[in-house]
Amino acid sequence: MNKINIREKFGQFSEVWTPKIIAESNGQLVKIAKGNGELVWHAHEHEDELFIVFQGQLTLQLRDKNIVLNPGEMYIVPKGVEHCPKAEPDTHFMMVEPASTAHTGEIQSEVTVSSEQQEWI
Repeated sequence: MNKINIREKFGQFSEVWTPKIIAESNGQLVKIAKGNGELVWHAHEHEDELFIVFQGQLTLQLRDKNIVLNPGEMYIVPKGVEHCPKAEPDTHFMMVEPASTAHTGEIQSEVTVSSEQQEWI
């Protein structure tokens, strides 16, 4: 394992809402993504999803409240909780989640990225 420069990794892609895998530890994938606008409402029935913001602002819209994350802040969406990430332009964030976690849960939409399409960088 070599050390990973997260800033360099963010510089290697421009797509939004397209997670890139940068590491794996104990069955958990460490993914980075860029966001702009809304993703889709979805839930992960069996997996928690941890979000950490590096740049910009990410709002995790939940049905009963909004969690606003700024750089250096994190939040864990508990399994089964419906959420819709919403990002200001040029937001960079990290997710840590089990390898089994589907991008948009059971919801399939034009923005859904299958596990096979989530590439290592």
